[in-house]
Amino acid sequence: MIGPVAYRLKLSQELSRVHNVFHVCNLKKCLSDDTLVIPLEEIQLDDKLNFVEEPVEIMDREVKQLKQSRIPIIKVRWNARRGPEYTWEREDQFKSKYPHLFENPPAPTTS
Repeated sequence: MIGPVAYRLKLSQELSRVHNVFHVCNLKKCLSDDTLVIPLEEIQLDDKLNFVEEPVEIMDREVKQLKQSRIPIIKVRWNARRGPEYTWEREDQFKSKYPHLFENPPAPTTS
């Protein structure tokens, strides 16, 4: 404790980029659950210490019909550490950011 509302925590070397002083309102009691533990070497962080999650594959495609337009959307599977995570994204915006996912288009389905 370094004051009435701040604590300095001893962090491991792997967390050396994390500031070690915390205001008490940011600290919460934690009950450990070993099934949720993620090895630190598997976590990717950017320069601002945000989790980096990358898209893995495109799972599905749809066209969203609005009053006067049609918007192609895709269902994307992410490499989230808390388990499979899927989101619907606008295809045009996603393609400009992650063009490598569009290099091998899916084969057309036949009926």
